Amino acid sequence: MNLSTLLRQRHDSNRPVRVAVIGAGKFGSMFLAQVPTIAGLEVVTIADLDPDRARQACRTVGWDDARVAATRFTADGLDACRDDAEVVIEATGHPEAGIRHALAAIEAGKHIVMVNVEADVLAGPLLAEKARKRGVVYSMAYGDQPALVSEMVDWARAAGFTVAAAGKGTKYLPHYHQVTPEDVWTHYGLTPDQAKAAGMNPQMFNSFLDGTKSAIEMAAIANACDLDVPEQGLRFPPCGVDDLAQTLRPREDGGQLDHDGMVEVVSSLERDGRPVFRDLRWGVYVVLKAPNDYAAACFKQYGLPTDATGRYAAMYKPFHLIGLELSISVLSAALRGEPTGSTRSWRGDAVATAKRDLKAGEMLDGEGGYTVYGRLAPAARSKAERMLPIGLAHGVRLTRDVRAGSTVTEDDVSLDADRLAVQVRREMSSRFG
Repeated sequence: MNLSTLLRQRHDSNRPVRVAVIGAGKFGSMFLAQVPTIAGLEVVTIADLDPDRARQACRTVGWDDARVAATRFTADGLDACRDDAEVVIEATGHPEAGIRHALAAIEAGKHIVMVNVEADVLAGPLLAEKARKRGVVYSMAYGDQPALVSEMVDWARAAGFTVAAAGKGTKYLPHYHQVTPEDVWTHYGLTPDQAKAAGMNPQMFNSFLDGTKSAIEMAAIANACDLDVPEQGLRFPPCGVDDLAQTLRPREDGGQLDHDGMVEVVSSLERDGRPVFRDLRWGVYVVLKAPNDYAAACFKQYGLPTDATGRYAAMYKPFHLIGLELSISVLSAALRGEPTGSTRSWRGDAVATAKRDLKAGEMLDGEGGYTVYGRLAPAARSKAERMLPIGLAHGVRLTRDVRAGSTVTEDDVSLDADRLAVQVRREMSSRFG
């Protein structure tokens, strides 16, 4: 509640919070757009594979020439991790790069804010442990759904409620799991030329549609909040905000969950394609369970939407502003020494699942591609069955056939044991879960 006050004190004493940003894409650009209006926050370095594009991004979001000139631009993310900054923001979206940058920032004694949920789900428990031992903060990115949900879960538990369910909304139909970058734009109401003119990456946008991003984000929430994941993956029940408490409660109480304390994503579309009434497509939610009859009565008295029993109630936020809110994580790390959500255990994993019949010799193309999508799985099952994490499913060759809808395992592919991401993932898997 007092971040702005703490920041003002730093500003008044001429000790701004200094930040390095790795990745000047959409998320990074939205953060950069807010920087000129936050006195006491200073971006000292921006790393991007194309520094000129990063400079242009700064101008596009409203930076003046003086601010651009005062900022160092580099193509080397590791260089940014070693720079004179308190906090490093990792916003590349590339799991292997994210792991490399997180390790470098932690080693250099910098707080690290992981916009890169892909890297966090691949090896987050190990990265968070290394950060704690080094005495720095390893944090989720406020504004993205996992951090916002983590905040709601923390609030609920601190207030004495049981968390029945937590998650987000999205646009989903079962056949979306088979969508490829070739036909993704029809689902967004765009032509390929329109998307290209807007600089939109078809594989990235397809990962939002085919269920991969939902799997990754729900795994991150489960791991940060000690929540369970559905044994057979996300169900994506159609559900509007008025029905959250009714739908997202245990089956024994009339809902669709296995038990209390689970993650789930609700769809903004009915299975026949009709829009859900008062959908939560852009938002996040938590379903609370009252600990006693008195608290349940208070739910009704104070206007919370409840289920038919009155025991379960839902709270939700109908939007998330991704990078526009990212400074909350940066300032929380630098001024309070606290993360806005952080991996604590290994409960959920996002695993590669065949979109079609795949043949030995084919090359997997990873998140949002033509060959596989990410499906949520319990970490214990993923470990026991050697499921291939979606974060390692890019640029690896199949050594045997995999049928459509089947999970790809590490035994189905040829993994390079010398890759950093493979090494870190195996270390994490051997230590956790």
